[in-house]
Amino acid sequence: MKNLPLTRDQAIELLKKHNSPEEYPASWNHFLESEAIMQGVARRLGEDESEWGMLGLLHDVDWGLTKDNVSEHLTKAPAILREAGFDDDFIDNIVSHGCGFECAGLQDKERVGKVQHALAASETLTGIIHAYALMRGRRISDMEVKGLKKKFKDKKFAEACSRDIVREIEGCGLELGDFFEVAIDAMKEIKGDIGLE
Repeated sequence: MKNLPLTRDQAIELLKKHNSPEEYPASWNHFLESEAIMQGVARRLGEDESEWGMLGLLHDVDWGLTKDNVSEHLTKAPAILREAGFDDDFIDNIVSHGCGFECAGLQDKERVGKVQHALAASETLTGIIHAYALMRGRRISDMEVKGLKKKFKDKKFAEACSRDIVREIEGCGLELGDFFEVAIDAMKEIKGDIGLE
């Protein structure tokens, strides 16, 4: 188990410093959802839940500072995380979720390793699940994998969420259907914190 420099409470405070929960409620839903899914995936794969959860929680730590100029996203995160005591591996894993996008010079970079694929897939899937829950009257408590699969196949639904990135989970040894199950279950556990029922 990796020795992390911050407790979860301290990580929440670090996030709040750069991302006001009042100003960015949707971002906070995304942070918490990414954390929960990463913990669920780590549990399923026998990986370090605390480290993977922390990666999910902090992956967009600089969003509040860069959202008005998306090409700057992930340019400020390394310094913020380094100052908080995180090592280069952790920071590289955080930054990797921007690979392929025009931010922080990452458009030609590719993700490597299980944890990087899991982070990108998990944080992307949050958007599809949350949108599907909203469509169902904010209900996630009775959401099923087969319904999510239908929405996943509909490219126009939550179209900003890349299906190819979600499929990167298969590189971690997890089938898509299993990933959906893990993710739905993880978000059900925190439904009250993310405005769902």
